[in-house]
Amino acid sequence: MNIQAMANEIPSEGEHSIEGIDFITSGDQYLTFTLSHEQYAVDILCVEEIRSWERPTIIPNSPTYIQGVINMRGVIVPIIDLRLKFSIGEASYTETTVVIVLTYQDDVASRTMGFVVDAVSDVLNVESEEIKPAPQFGGCVPPQYIEGLINAEANVVTLLNVANLQLLEKDDNHA
Repeated sequence: MNIQAMANEIPSEGEHSIEGIDFITSGDQYLTFTLSHEQYAVDILCVEEIRSWERPTIIPNSPTYIQGVINMRGVIVPIIDLRLKFSIGEASYTETTVVIVLTYQDDVASRTMGFVVDAVSDVLNVESEEIKPAPQFGGCVPPQYIEGLINAEANVVTLLNVANLQLLEKDDNHA
């Protein structure tokens, strides 16, 4: 065994030389999830964590789509049921129901909110030119929450705008 030859094969800092594994993607990554058999996605860089469904503490007089709040390591996180907010199917809580906790940082502050979805599906690698503008024909999801559409094999995935999702509780105060 030639130790010097083996040492020469060790990649130096910044090199990646593991065959068969692709560590670097050139596009952005999006976490996909389902709401009543429809596919949606959010920027994976905004995903703080994915939690199993647990009943949050109810906030009196809040809109029906705000399920309440949870304490996540000392941070009070509002929980929004996207099915109720967007009127997509019935709000039922099963073993696949999860809360996707998203944190969005803008120039002013950071905001963390949890969003109830039916199930998490996959992670998509998408080039920016693959994101198509959403048609303005009026679906369940208001256009300000849609960043675009992505073709993923046989499905069309609706890419949601995380910055605008974080404003959900401010724009609609009815129950």
